[in-house]
Amino acid sequence: MTKLIDLSHTIEDGMITYKGLPAPLICDFLSREESKGHYAEGTEFQIGKIEMVGNTGTYLDSPFHRYADGKDLSDLDLESVAALDGIKISIPETVTEIDHTFFEGLDLKNKVALVHTNWSRHWNTDQYFEDHPHLTKSAAEYLKNSGVSLVGIDSYNIDGIRTNVRPVHTILLGSEILIVEHMNNLAALPDSGFKFYAVPVKIKGFGTFPVRAFVEVGHNT
Repeated sequence: MTKLIDLSHTIEDGMITYKGLPAPLICDFLSREESKGHYAEGTEFQIGKIEMVGNTGTYLDSPFHRYADGKDLSDLDLESVAALDGIKISIPETVTEIDHTFFEGLDLKNKVALVHTNWSRHWNTDQYFEDHPHLTKSAAEYLKNSGVSLVGIDSYNIDGIRTNVRPVHTILLGSEILIVEHMNNLAALPDSGFKFYAVPVKIKGFGTFPVRAFVEVGHNT
């Protein structure tokens, strides 16, 4: 039997994902009460409206996020975001700078590397924005050279933000290695033996968008 494990945060009205970016505005475009005037008695609908930036909730970065000539969301093959073999790398909570040594000796070729820092425990608090764990340039280079297909992290940013340099985004997206940030519930995953899914909406001219990230554990018999 298979089991599905959700790895996404819930997007809510007014929720801050990234400090300095606007929170989503979620409301009715057509309320159920208003819809009663358009349909037969006893028939009503709600049509929702949302205004948000792409970097909201648990989201995927495509190369276009960093590079003007990179693949945008509409260019991504389903094979790059669905049914991918995954491996979880658990990082001690005392570690802030995650370098290449945490990935040495792992079989990462064509796999998703999910970096479990447990920083998601601070989600929706001020602590989430401060001193978050992140990958270093050496880690990004090692992952690229290992042939990884996608890297996810349950932290505020896969890069450090104390400077304006973003080497991890630059290296990974420059090699068409996708990134998923602000993940959740990675503690529930086994270390390996799962399929990963993070499919964004197919939008032209957009580099980043929320995903319902999840894994499938086990196999049908």
